[in-house]
Amino acid sequence: MALDETEFENLATAALRHLAAAIEDALPDQIDVDLQGGILTLELDDGAQYVINKHGPNRQIWLSSPKSGAWHFAWDVSRAAWVSTRTPARLDQLIADELAAVTGIAVTLSPHP
Repeated sequence: MALDETEFENLATAALRHLAAAIEDALPDQIDVDLQGGILTLELDDGAQYVINKHGPNRQIWLSSPKSGAWHFAWDVSRAAWVSTRTPARLDQLIADELAAVTGIAVTLSPHP
């Protein structure tokens, strides 16, 4: 079942807010976190950037990663998570794994409530 516009906006906005807060809490000295206008930017000390944004027309969250490239995530009702359109990867787990690899600090990001 596809999300309608309101459902998508609510879920995507909640996910971005949750990620921003959780990453800021987990890595306050390693990453600059900025959430504005539905775009979450994570800037590492070396200048590398992750950009995570809502893409309304496709009802997806898009990720641009300096480590793994471009990703698209759609809401999976059965998993209650944003899941990649090309692999079974979850948005929160992919970001947590990559941030842990680049910072050396274990990061746990649960799916947003």
